[in-house]
Amino acid sequence: MTPSTFAPERPETIFTYASPALKFGLGARHELAYEVASLGARRVLVVTDPGVRAGGRVDEIAERVRAAGIETVVFDGVRVEPTDESLERAVAFARAEGPFDAVLAIGGGSSIDTAKAVNLLLTNDGELMDYVNLPVGRGRAPERALLPLIAVPTTTGTGSESTTICVLDVIAQQVKTGISHALLRPTLAVVDPELTVTQPAGVTAASGMDILCHALESYTARPYVSYEHKEPAERVPYCGANPISDAWSERAMSLLAGAFRTAVREGDNLAARERMALAATFAGLGFGNAGVHIPHANAYPIAGRVGPFAPDGYPVDPHADHGLVPHGMAVSMTAPAAFRFTFEAAPERHLRAAALLAPDTARPSEAREVLPSVITALMRDVGLPSGLAELGFGTGDTEALVEGTLKQQRLLATAPREITPEDVADIYRRSAELW
Repeated sequence: MTPSTFAPERPETIFTYASPALKFGLGARHELAYEVASLGARRVLVVTDPGVRAGGRVDEIAERVRAAGIETVVFDGVRVEPTDESLERAVAFARAEGPFDAVLAIGGGSSIDTAKAVNLLLTNDGELMDYVNLPVGRGRAPERALLPLIAVPTTTGTGSESTTICVLDVIAQQVKTGISHALLRPTLAVVDPELTVTQPAGVTAASGMDILCHALESYTARPYVSYEHKEPAERVPYCGANPISDAWSERAMSLLAGAFRTAVREGDNLAARERMALAATFAGLGFGNAGVHIPHANAYPIAGRVGPFAPDGYPVDPHADHGLVPHGMAVSMTAPAAFRFTFEAAPERHLRAAALLAPDTARPSEAREVLPSVITALMRDVGLPSGLAELGFGTGDTEALVEGTLKQQRLLATAPREITPEDVADIYRRSAELW
């Protein structure tokens, strides 16, 4: 990919790559007591949500850890799609019950992201909004090392076990944003595909679209050479598309092509679940370094401003003042239009991605429509909503959605084309009805 729309005076010549240690495979959860003990931890905080704990696996893991002589405290109050308020409750619990030597997150991206915030504020001074990205929060960087964090995903999608990002809704501002710093990356990811078998079809579909968009966005992100050269201390985790992130993203797309529809239809198909877990891990290793861009930037205001929408397979929060759009679903809503917009920055990458995702599918005659058509067909096949209108958004919401997107400059800076407010508005308009 050539940096066609960017001309830095002194192009970057260096990219960075980082990842957690990884343990992957059927039954990997049974080795968690060994991993925790290997850290030298004597007292551990387990972070999870009520639904995951109700399945019994959390207490099974906690008992194995206790049997190794390690005191274990469980916090099961994670909110699906965390808010600033839910994170503050988790932090208050951890501060009251601490100190701890390590943190163990068991659950989907919501549990892992909550554990990241808890870990940050157990080890560093200040409050949550001090560390939330600018301009929503104050963008402060942590000054002290965090505790070891082991992430055990029970869904296949977020990639949070690989990344430096904690995502949250800021209720007062009606926007989803995040905290981003290299110190938030988990120490170890333990990925056991057996933990995902009970994932409902709706959750598999939404989180699978998150995998897809992670891979696509990092694959089509600005190349690292399109940035101005930075000094070592100035480099951020999202450094742009690079040869290593490209390899992970391509492999994630190939795995999705053969497993995604099957995993949604046949939840107990272990082979499909294992491929989806690998795809999620690989996509996380890719975008956790290259970055994501327009679909993720749009997803934050979509999730933050939704009305009473209730997705299949997700718990209903009786205390919430609005509905729920799962992150992967929110990301996918504008993906077809976003990749139509970015096509001209790297046509060969968009066509290559489409070929990886749907190698045997007939193609539209217009090249820029090829990838959007593949994404749309996949969304329809796995049962996602047909566009923003089905989520309850109308033309009157466009201005507020655009405003929310423009707050995500950290993500928009990774887009392969410079994007204006009118471009964002056009993407939203084109995403009202996808089929």
